[in-house]
Amino acid sequence: MQVPRFWREIPRYYRLEAAACVQCDAIHFPPRKICPSCGANAFETVRLSGRGALTTFTIIRTPPSGFTDQAPYAVGIVELDEGVRLMAQITDCDVDTLKTGDRMIAKFRRIREEGRTGVIMYGYKFVPDVGV
Repeated sequence: MQVPRFWREIPRYYRLEAAACVQCDAIHFPPRKICPSCGANAFETVRLSGRGALTTFTIIRTPPSGFTDQAPYAVGIVELDEGVRLMAQITDCDVDTLKTGDRMIAKFRRIREEGRTGVIMYGYKFVPDVGV
Protein backbone atom coordinates (compact mmCIF):
# COMPACT_ATOMS: atom_id res chain seq x y z
CA MET A 1 0.00 0.00 0.00
CA GLN A 2 1.33 3.45 -0.87
CA VAL A 3 2.00 5.81 2.05
CA PRO A 4 -0.53 8.54 1.00
CA ARG A 5 -3.32 5.98 0.68
CA PHE A 6 -2.38 4.47 4.03
CA TRP A 7 -2.66 7.86 5.76
CA ARG A 8 -6.04 8.59 4.14
CA GLU A 9 -7.41 5.35 5.57
CA ILE A 10 -6.23 5.89 9.15
CA PRO A 11 -9.72 6.45 10.69
CA ARG A 12 -10.95 3.18 9.26
CA TYR A 13 -7.91 1.25 10.46
CA TYR A 14 -7.23 2.89 13.82
CA ARG A 15 -10.79 3.34 15.03
CA LEU A 16 -12.54 0.47 13.20
CA GLU A 17 -15.11 2.83 11.73
CA ALA A 18 -17.91 1.31 9.70
CA ALA A 19 -20.96 2.66 7.88
CA ALA A 20 -24.47 1.99 9.19
CA CYS A 21 -27.25 2.38 6.62
CA VAL A 22 -29.85 4.84 7.88
CA GLN A 23 -32.61 3.01 6.00
CA CYS A 24 -32.07 -0.66 6.95
CA ASP A 25 -29.47 -0.41 9.79
CA ALA A 26 -27.07 -2.81 8.01
CA ILE A 27 -23.45 -2.23 9.03
CA HIS A 28 -20.72 -2.36 6.37
CA PHE A 29 -16.96 -2.49 6.79
CA PRO A 30 -15.23 -1.08 4.91
CA PRO A 31 -17.77 1.71 4.39
CA ARG A 32 -19.74 1.66 1.13
CA LYS A 33 -21.27 4.35 -1.07
CA ILE A 34 -24.44 2.31 -1.68
CA CYS A 35 -25.96 -0.20 0.72
CA PRO A 36 -25.89 -3.66 -0.88
CA SER A 37 -28.82 -4.70 1.34
CA CYS A 38 -31.37 -2.04 0.38
CA GLY A 39 -29.76 0.27 -2.21
CA ALA A 40 -29.84 3.39 -0.01
CA ASN A 41 -26.98 5.88 -0.13
CA ALA A 42 -27.23 7.52 3.31
CA PHE A 43 -24.95 6.25 6.08
CA GLU A 44 -23.89 7.11 9.59
CA THR A 45 -20.39 6.39 10.86
CA VAL A 46 -20.31 3.84 13.68
CA ARG A 47 -17.40 2.60 15.71
CA LEU A 48 -17.09 -1.17 15.94
CA SER A 49 -16.42 -2.84 19.31
CA GLY A 50 -13.60 -5.01 17.99
CA ARG A 51 -14.95 -8.02 19.91
CA GLY A 52 -16.23 -11.15 18.23
CA ALA A 53 -15.90 -14.88 17.59
CA LEU A 54 -13.42 -16.70 15.39
CA THR A 55 -15.38 -18.27 12.53
CA THR A 56 -12.54 -19.87 10.56
CA PHE A 57 -8.76 -19.74 10.39
CA THR A 58 -5.64 -21.20 8.83
CA ILE A 59 -2.12 -21.58 10.13
CA ILE A 60 0.69 -20.27 7.94
CA ARG A 61 3.79 -22.40 8.44
CA THR A 62 5.63 -21.39 5.23
CA PRO A 63 5.26 -17.60 5.15
CA PRO A 64 5.91 -15.14 2.34
CA SER A 65 8.95 -12.86 2.51
CA GLY A 66 8.61 -10.21 5.17
CA PHE A 67 6.77 -12.53 7.57
CA THR A 68 9.36 -15.29 8.05
CA ASP A 69 10.14 -14.13 11.58
CA GLN A 70 6.50 -14.62 12.61
CA ALA A 71 5.93 -18.21 11.42
CA PRO A 72 3.97 -20.14 12.33
CA TYR A 73 1.11 -17.67 12.58
CA ALA A 74 -2.64 -17.79 12.16
CA VAL A 75 -4.89 -15.77 9.88
CA GLY A 76 -8.60 -15.95 10.49
CA ILE A 77 -12.02 -14.44 10.00
CA VAL A 78 -13.67 -12.98 13.08
CA GLU A 79 -17.34 -12.11 13.13
CA LEU A 80 -17.69 -9.05 15.32
CA ASP A 81 -20.62 -8.68 17.70
CA GLU A 82 -22.07 -6.10 15.26
CA GLY A 83 -22.24 -8.77 12.52
CA VAL A 84 -19.30 -7.53 10.44
CA ARG A 85 -16.65 -10.09 9.45
CA LEU A 86 -12.99 -9.11 9.37
CA MET A 87 -9.96 -11.07 8.25
CA ALA A 88 -6.72 -10.51 10.13
CA GLN A 89 -3.72 -12.15 11.69
CA ILE A 90 -4.27 -13.77 15.08
CA THR A 91 -1.47 -13.14 17.57
CA ASP A 92 -0.46 -13.58 21.21
CA CYS A 93 -1.57 -17.20 21.37
CA ASP A 94 -0.45 -20.74 20.69
CA VAL A 95 -1.71 -21.28 17.13
CA ASP A 96 -2.09 -25.02 17.75
CA THR A 97 -4.73 -24.42 20.45
CA LEU A 98 -6.99 -22.13 18.36
CA LYS A 99 -10.50 -23.33 17.61
CA THR A 100 -13.53 -21.86 15.92
CA GLY A 101 -15.81 -20.09 18.33
CA ASP A 102 -12.94 -18.63 20.40
CA ARG A 103 -13.69 -15.08 21.52
CA MET A 104 -11.33 -12.49 20.00
CA ILE A 105 -10.63 -8.81 20.42
CA ALA A 106 -9.01 -6.46 17.89
CA LYS A 107 -5.75 -4.80 18.88
CA PHE A 108 -3.67 -2.36 16.89
CA ARG A 109 -0.24 -3.67 16.12
CA ARG A 110 2.65 -3.19 13.74
CA ILE A 111 1.85 -4.82 10.41
CA ARG A 112 5.04 -4.16 8.49
CA GLU A 113 7.63 -1.57 7.53
CA GLU A 114 7.43 0.04 4.11
CA GLY A 115 10.59 -0.83 2.14
CA ARG A 116 12.76 2.18 1.32
CA THR A 117 10.72 4.81 3.17
CA GLY A 118 10.91 3.06 6.53
CA VAL A 119 7.31 4.03 7.36
CA ILE A 120 5.91 1.62 9.91
CA MET A 121 2.35 0.58 9.06
CA TYR A 122 -0.05 -0.34 11.79
CA GLY A 123 -3.38 -2.08 11.61
CA TYR A 124 -5.62 -4.42 13.53
CA LYS A 125 -4.79 -7.97 14.53
CA PHE A 126 -6.87 -10.23 16.74
CA VAL A 127 -5.86 -11.67 20.10
CA PRO A 128 -7.81 -14.09 22.29
CA ASP A 129 -10.25 -12.23 24.55
CA VAL A 130 -9.34 -13.49 27.99
CA GLY A 131 -11.61 -11.02 29.77
CA VAL A 132 -8.92 -8.66 30.99
